[in-house]
Amino acid sequence: MDSPLVESVAAFFVNESCRHTLLHDLNFLEVDCLRQALSKVLGYLIVLGSITVKFPQISKILSAGSARGVSLASCFLELSAITAMTTYCYMHSYPFSSYGDGAFLGLQTAVVAYLVLYYNVAQDRAILFALIYPLLCVLLTSGLVPMGVLALMQSLVIPVTVAGKSVQAYSNFQAGSTGQLSAITVFMMFLGSLARIFTSVQETGDPIMILTYASTSVFNGVLAGQVVFYWNAGPARPKKTKKED
Repeated sequence: MDSPLVESVAAFFVNESCRHTLLHDLNFLEVDCLRQALSKVLGYLIVLGSITVKFPQISKILSAGSARGVSLASCFLELSAITAMTTYCYMHSYPFSSYGDGAFLGLQTAVVAYLVLYYNVAQDRAILFALIYPLLCVLLTSGLVPMGVLALMQSLVIPVTVAGKSVQAYSNFQAGSTGQLSAITVFMMFLGSLARIFTSVQETGDPIMILTYASTSVFNGVLAGQVVFYWNAGPARPKKTKKED
């Protein structure tokens, strides 16, 4: 197969050695090449899926006119972790397929955080956040921040991620409900983080990224379990006092 078009398409999924193995030797059973191709396909599918993964969550908040049950602390911790990881990968020139979903998740998580601020805190705080966060992203990707600082931020992603997911899980437990959390978003995040373990091993080999996605998968699984457990639960009702009786 000497078609330039086929070669160009194959370049998105496998390295030069595997392109020769697959396209010229027609050896489609080479395990390393199949693994490499599968990782790329999964990576790009995750990136595509991430473009709208939090739309159900955003839509649910807007439709209800409420962000009840969505933890602001959890949103900020998750956004911090996503921003740190995406910046770290971008500045290390890792393949886009291995981290591109972070850019879309970061944008959508920022929108969710804005809505929680808007509905639960104050409009002026929401506007201030909308002005500051983009400037922070520009600064982190400008090259002005030392790589050592970015590496430190990345090393903190695991505890920040665990803290963020734990806050949301505890909030759900206290309320006896998942509130305005979207089941679609939660399950997509869970499946995406599981797949990212494989793509991180295959494409970057970065132990911090692998451990991050492993821990994220565990806590996304906890949230998914809560969505199922509290499926028919409504908002928690305040206890009646004697006077009300």
